[in-house]
Amino acid sequence: MIYSLILLALTLVTAITIHECAHAWTAFKLGDPTAKMQGRVSLNPLRHLDPLGTLMIFIAKIGWGKPVPVNPNNFKNPIRDNAIVAAAGPLSNLLTAFIVALPYQILLSINNPIATFLSSFLGYLIMISVVLCLFNLLPFRPLDGASILAFFIPRKHFFKFEKFMEDHTGHFMAFIIIDIFLLEPYLNFSFLKLLVFTPAQYIIHFIMAGI
Repeated sequence: MIYSLILLALTLVTAITIHECAHAWTAFKLGDPTAKMQGRVSLNPLRHLDPLGTLMIFIAKIGWGKPVPVNPNNFKNPIRDNAIVAAAGPLSNLLTAFIVALPYQILLSINNPIATFLSSFLGYLIMISVVLCLFNLLPFRPLDGASILAFFIPRKHFFKFEKFMEDHTGHFMAFIIIDIFLLEPYLNFSFLKLLVFTPAQYIIHFIMAGI
């Protein structure tokens, strides 16, 4: 139990760091230096960890990092580039899962304690990376899916969409808390499981089958 929790924490921290760094790096490349000036273009976990998000890793087995500051006014095409920055996080997690899949399979065939620990770490990292990717693609603030969806909203409705998302951010976060602490343990049903964890299983199977 403790071993699994340690692996979960390590892989979540790794996946979150990669995710947030990808946001910051992409924003910088597209012309916004805000995150760069705050030291967020970095793979140092301490630059990205959120205290509450880190605590939730141990409480609810799900966590998050500090949002990367982005100023869309620095982009040539604010709506498009903001969507690209948003997509960079989930895509970096999906890419991570594909990259570490081969070393994971190789390490499984090596019989020594270090290889066993590393294979367990990479196995968790694949799972967590895919889950984090799908979770962040949900189209609600403050998740990346909302900014990606905004790109496809007709411009005449864009500001109404943004206001709607902003006004209902708290409702979505309350829904997540209810889903984690009430629906799953007492009703044996979870919207997160349906929308995130179930499709994640198919994607992980696809990644492994492609090696």
